[in-house]
Amino acid sequence: MAAFLLGAVLLIVQPQIVPSRPAINSKAETSSQSVQRELLKKTSQKNDFKENIHTNGSCRQLPQTIIIGVRKGGTRALLEMLSLHPDIAAAESEVHFFDWEDHYRNGLQWYINQMPFSYPHQITVEKTPAYFTSPKVPERVHNMNQSMRLLLILRDPSERVLSDYTQVFYNHMQKHKPYPSIEQFLIKDGELNVDYKAINRSLYYIHMQNWLKYFPLDRIHIVDGDKLIKDPFPEIEKVERFLKLSPQINASNFYFNKTKGFYCLRDSGRERCLHESKGRAHPQVDTRLLEKLHEYFHEPNKKFFELVGRTFDWH
Repeated sequence: MAAFLLGAVLLIVQPQIVPSRPAINSKAETSSQSVQRELLKKTSQKNDFKENIHTNGSCRQLPQTIIIGVRKGGTRALLEMLSLHPDIAAAESEVHFFDWEDHYRNGLQWYINQMPFSYPHQITVEKTPAYFTSPKVPERVHNMNQSMRLLLILRDPSERVLSDYTQVFYNHMQKHKPYPSIEQFLIKDGELNVDYKAINRSLYYIHMQNWLKYFPLDRIHIVDGDKLIKDPFPEIEKVERFLKLSPQINASNFYFNKTKGFYCLRDSGRERCLHESKGRAHPQVDTRLLEKLHEYFHEPNKKFFELVGRTFDWH
C-alpha cells in the first residue's frame, strides 16, 4: 500500500518540476543543476509523500503561480481577492522558500508541505512579497519551473516607501519600542537618503531586469496596485485572463466599506475585510520632502515604463 501511495504522488508531483535551462552562463547552469539535484534528493522522503495525499482526492502540489511582490504593494489584497475564485487554492502564509536560505536548504518537498491541499483542476498560489527584490530568487524559481506564471503588484513608488515605513513603525509601536521619524530615514546630510532600504525596494526597473533574465515578459502580469485599491474588479478580471481562469469573480463580490475606507469582499453572502493592519494612514511628510522623493523616482519610473512597455499613473 505504501508503495502504491508513493507511486501515485510521484505521478502528481513530479511533472511540476521542470529541469533548468541555461540562464546566464555555463557556470551558472552547472551551479543551478547542482542545487536542483540537492533539492530533488530531499523530495524522496517517503513519510512526506504520505502527508501530501488526502482521502478526498486532493493533494499538496508545487504552486503554478507565485505572487512575487512587491512589498506593501497590495499582495495580501490581491491574494484574498483571487481566492474568491473556486479554481484557486492559496497558501495562507508567506512561505519565503526562495529567499530564506534556511528554508531553501530544506528542499522542494518542504516547499510542497507548505502548500494547501488542492484538486487537479485548481491552481495553487503562494505569495511572498520579498521575492521581487531578492537577487537569487528569479533563477531559483526558474530552476523549479520555467513555465511559472508570476504576478507582480506595484504601487506608486513614493506611496510604497511611506507604506513601508508605516508598517515597520506600527510593528515597533505594538512592541512598545521607539522608532525614528520618517524624516530621519529619508534625509541624510540635508539630501535624500537614497541608501534607505525602502527607497531601494521602489526602484522597480532594477529588480525587474533581474526577473526578465529568466522569464519573458508575457509570463509576468503586473497588477496596478493603485487601481486595485480604487476599483478592484477590472484588475482582477485581467488576472483571471492571465491565469486562464474561467470568469467567476464578479463586481458584486466587492463592496466599499466606508468605515475602513477601502473595498471589502463578499463571498456566498459572507462579508470579510482585510486585517486592520491594512490601509493605515501614512505619516505626515513635509511637502518639499515629498517633492524630492517624487523627483528622485522620475527617471527610474521612466526606465521601468520602457522596460515593461506600459505606463502607470505615478507622480
